Amino acid sequence: MGDLDESLQREIDEALEGRSIEELLDEVGPSAGGRARTGGEVAPGQVRPARVVAVDRQGVLVELGGKDQGVVPLEQFEEEPTTGTEIDLEVVRYDSVEDLWVLSRQGAMQRATWDDLEEGQLVAAFVEKSNKGGLEVRFGGVQAFMPISQISIYRVEDPGEFVGKKLPCQIVEVNRREKRVIVSARAVMELEAEKAREKLLAELAEGDVREGVVRQVMPYGAFVDLGGVDGLVHVSQMSYARVADPNELVQPGQTVQVKVLKIDSESNRISLGMKQLAPDPWESVEAKYPPGSLATGTITSLADFGAFCQLEPGVEGLVPISEITWSRRLRHPSEELAAGQTVQAVVLSVEPARHRLSLSIKQALSNPWAGATERFAPGREVLGRVSRIEEYGAFVELSPGVEGLVHISELSYERVGRVEDVVQVDQQVRVRVLEVDEAARRVGLSMTSVIQPGQEQSAPPPDEQTKRKRPRRGGLD
Repeated sequence: MGDLDESLQREIDEALEGRSIEELLDEVGPSAGGRARTGGEVAPGQVRPARVVAVDRQGVLVELGGKDQGVVPLEQFEEEPTTGTEIDLEVVRYDSVEDLWVLSRQGAMQRATWDDLEEGQLVAAFVEKSNKGGLEVRFGGVQAFMPISQISIYRVEDPGEFVGKKLPCQIVEVNRREKRVIVSARAVMELEAEKAREKLLAELAEGDVREGVVRQVMPYGAFVDLGGVDGLVHVSQMSYARVADPNELVQPGQTVQVKVLKIDSESNRISLGMKQLAPDPWESVEAKYPPGSLATGTITSLADFGAFCQLEPGVEGLVPISEITWSRRLRHPSEELAAGQTVQAVVLSVEPARHRLSLSIKQALSNPWAGATERFAPGREVLGRVSRIEEYGAFVELSPGVEGLVHISELSYERVGRVEDVVQVDQQVRVRVLEVDEAARRVGLSMTSVIQPGQEQSAPPPDEQTKRKRPRRGGLD
């Protein structure tokens, strides 16, 4: 593996605090490195083959050959050995009281494995303890250390949860002089993940349906692990309905079904979809919402050109700004509508293939302009309310939904600098109808046609004879 990178080496040094692995782990058993296996008469220091004959809580009873028997502490085994198993053991001493040789498995294994250790070697390590810096592990007779950053490819909050488990590891450092061995379970995970990734990428195809695990949720979508390869489910591909926050649909760790939409082999990017596995609500839209039908929906958002209205999850239509109200021309839909508002609308057109639907709110209401030409015939005087003021004149509401314009030139016999100098919003005024365009929903009005010079609008003339007849100067805007 070569030299460790500086950050990992610094982490190891901090965890060891100048001690060796042996000092840190309080190794048990004598160290008699270099002694070779032997046969013949049993003697302390030898490494001899033995056969397991019995196992109990006191230890593992073995035969050394002939009449010699010995015992090994059970805790020196990761797993309880079975009768008949042959193992190499180090002879420690003779117990005359029990007439048994006291043996050690750790010493024999340590001497057998130290010479074979190599950086990059894969081993199965048993986790014995945890400390603030990582894990104390053992494989065979070798004690080793695993820094906390090398336990997993994911963040580890509590190293203690790994105690008593066996982890596949890679040896990343061997220092025979200091008897220090550093191992990494993360390295094995990364190797396995890379192999799985290469295999999956070779098999994966657009259109595949796969099961994955949500790894991370972002405002723009969710990353899903397909088994070594992550793909992105964009927020627009999560549901046919409008999704404001992906967290409303998925959470990290959740298992989901996804469809592979696109694979970019150059950038190794995979686009996934979730909504494609659910029925498309637009397939039945034409039958459910034919043109001319009345539908109930909820305003989801507003734009300069109109309002979007959701009829059901996944089905939204556009109400053009001109189809919101009969009463007046709107600068913005927010003058009449708000997000979350429930409305009734008439379906104008449906295009299922393009996921488009056009709606009209005003056509769901009675048309206040119907018959306006008869009700507000040119020449007739009408009492109205100033509904809004513009630089070029004042709009007067003649009846609910019907407005007319008094051009600035028709406000007074005197020259008018500002419309507000003559009338105010909500003021009641008497006007004469100059002209009506019912199809275009326009009415031209005049105030000067119903007052004499110098007369206040608040005191209208008592009869027609007192009104000054003068030619119309204004008109429609």
